[in-house]
Amino acid sequence: MTNIPETGRTRRVTIRLVVLQILVLSLLATLGGRLWYLQIRNGKEFTAKAQGNHIREVVEPAVRGEILDAAGRILAGNETKLVVSVSRTALMQQKDHGKAVLGRLADVLGVPADDVRNKVRLCDAKTPQPCWNGSPYQPIPVTQQATTQQAMQIMERREDFPGVTAQPTALRRYTGAEGASAAQILGYLSPVTDDEVTKTADKSGRERRLPSDQIGRAGLESVYDDDLRGTTGVDRLEVDNLGRVIGSAGTTPAQSGNNLVTSIDARVQKVVEDQLNQAMVEARTQFDKETNKNYVADSGAAVVMDVHTGRIVAMASAPTYDPNLWVGGISAKDYEALNSKDSNYPLINRAIQGQSAPGSTFKVISTTAAVQAGYDLNGHYPCPKSLTIGGREFKNFESEQFGDISLEKALEVSCDTVFYGLAYDQWMKDGGLKPKKDAPDWFFKTAHEFGLGAKTGIDLPGEVAGRVPDRQWKQSYYDAMKQSWCDQAAKGGHEYADEIARENCADGNQMRAGDMVNFAIGQGDTLVTPLQMARIYSALANGGTLYRPSIGKAVVSPDGTLVRDIAPHEDGKIPAQGQLLEYIDQATAGVITSGTAAWKFTGAGWPQGKIELHAKTGTAEVAGKQTTSWLTTYSKDYAVVMTISQGGTGSGGSGDSVRRIYQALYGVDDKGAIDNGKALLPKPQAELPKFNPDGTAIIQAAYTYEGDRTFLDPARPAQADPATAVASAALEPHRTGGYGRGRA
Repeated sequence: MTNIPETGRTRRVTIRLVVLQILVLSLLATLGGRLWYLQIRNGKEFTAKAQGNHIREVVEPAVRGEILDAAGRILAGNETKLVVSVSRTALMQQKDHGKAVLGRLADVLGVPADDVRNKVRLCDAKTPQPCWNGSPYQPIPVTQQATTQQAMQIMERREDFPGVTAQPTALRRYTGAEGASAAQILGYLSPVTDDEVTKTADKSGRERRLPSDQIGRAGLESVYDDDLRGTTGVDRLEVDNLGRVIGSAGTTPAQSGNNLVTSIDARVQKVVEDQLNQAMVEARTQFDKETNKNYVADSGAAVVMDVHTGRIVAMASAPTYDPNLWVGGISAKDYEALNSKDSNYPLINRAIQGQSAPGSTFKVISTTAAVQAGYDLNGHYPCPKSLTIGGREFKNFESEQFGDISLEKALEVSCDTVFYGLAYDQWMKDGGLKPKKDAPDWFFKTAHEFGLGAKTGIDLPGEVAGRVPDRQWKQSYYDAMKQSWCDQAAKGGHEYADEIARENCADGNQMRAGDMVNFAIGQGDTLVTPLQMARIYSALANGGTLYRPSIGKAVVSPDGTLVRDIAPHEDGKIPAQGQLLEYIDQATAGVITSGTAAWKFTGAGWPQGKIELHAKTGTAEVAGKQTTSWLTTYSKDYAVVMTISQGGTGSGGSGDSVRRIYQALYGVDDKGAIDNGKALLPKPQAELPKFNPDGTAIIQAAYTYEGDRTFLDPARPAQADPATAVASAALEPHRTGGYGRGRA
């Protein structure tokens, strides 16, 4: 008798078989579930992906929209050039993968064969530039500078150049209309990055970035990129598993971008660029008695603003550059030069990114602050040669003193000690070193109300906010710097910097009397941009309205139809209104007739009785550098501001050039005669240009600025004003250095 069942299997074998059956059934169930998931539940999704695997896209770049000046002149347009491109798809179908074709192409173009091969190879982690970073199915540009003869050789011998095309292609071109560069305004283009392509892969139309795209990286090209770029055309090709083209899956035609009309006048832009450069050149010929060498005048900026709208008529920054360097890809040498210390970083737009103390141009704010604090607008205040505050002497120019004078006279002659006294008195009322909990801080508050310490909101990228060094800033800066100051103080040095470090380590968060009085004359830690000052002086001119500065005026279609109007935007009012505004207006006119700018304006023949100008000069001190020249001015139509780093005094460094800008605007010659026929822009242009049916602008006949025109400063003052006033106006105020104050 046996224990083996009739089946011939033991219990152990049976259990194993059952387990095996369960495993097999489980695997079958898993496989079935997976097949259900792939084919039924997500079948449509994976079918679409499978179909996409055999679709390749070839893009047709859209023609980028133009950037126009206010009259319709093209500032940034497109230039048709002969571009030779190579199709990798066609090359791969050759027995030698196109080696012979590329060799023949190199011979026609007159370049080494390796240069051509390198341009058409695909980029990867191990392949250095040059290489192609776009789609392998996209024609690859080999040169954008082909001659007509080279193109004819390629097209007439197609059998020798399979996959090679030579055809006209639109490339970006910065035209230099009327001789104006406007580089920092316009910006430049560069190829789209892989990350940008990936992030927009699931989008369509204009929102999608393709490997062949060029997008704006600076200036207006960047801010209005969505308007200018247009929609790239796409030709969808069907390919087999070897990548060979077997058909077409449809085509989406390219759509040209829209055009941007700006408020820039190319003629005025040329004048401003020339005069900024001329002012810097002239400053370098002047000897600085403080440093015993000529002024360096290493950089500068100038702005012309329409006071009624905040629109920018011209904006110059120096040093500058040619934006065409970026077209077709910038070379490593040029890129290094644009970002080097030797070139002083010309990519920086110093009109919106250059910051410095404003010097005495700030005094219109301090005057407003004093009146808001309760000081009598019609009162008289002492203007001694110096004041001793906190054990430190704060001087007037060359120890000048004018006795008791009005605030109007203090602005006109730029008396520092009047503003020292007002600021110190208010500081004491606010509690001094032990400030009251509810201290009004009128001087800081007023600066903020004028828009300082904040970006203006101009339609350009990279604007900086400047600085109002109020109590909040003092505390935050102290928190950040305390350890560094205390470490330096602990070393026990006896240099000036060591003394400052010891002082700041102990109580660097306190608003000291010296901080307050320096702030009142636009010195100390105060920082502003030229654009901020142009906005403030525009508000003084227009009755007190702070407009948001803008350059874009309208977006129009390629055929000239209005797409979107860009209207002026009112941000608020300055606190100087009514009688106070009239008072400042009168005082700043006095700066032109008998004050610190008179020798460069009425003393040089400006017809103040016919075209009234207003001004405030400023010469800001910068530690370790020569003084910064500031001149802020306005007429009934325009605010013109110029500043030159290490350029000398306000009127001495910038006066002649600012006057020449007004001469060009209003058609004033060197003797003060007005010729309206030669005025570039006697009134700001409000209307948009008109367009022909084909979309080209109708340029109205107008006087053109002569770039080589020589502006001569009269050897003798004009006789239009009273003799005594003119005699004094024709002489430069004698200014020398001093400690602890800004200069007029």
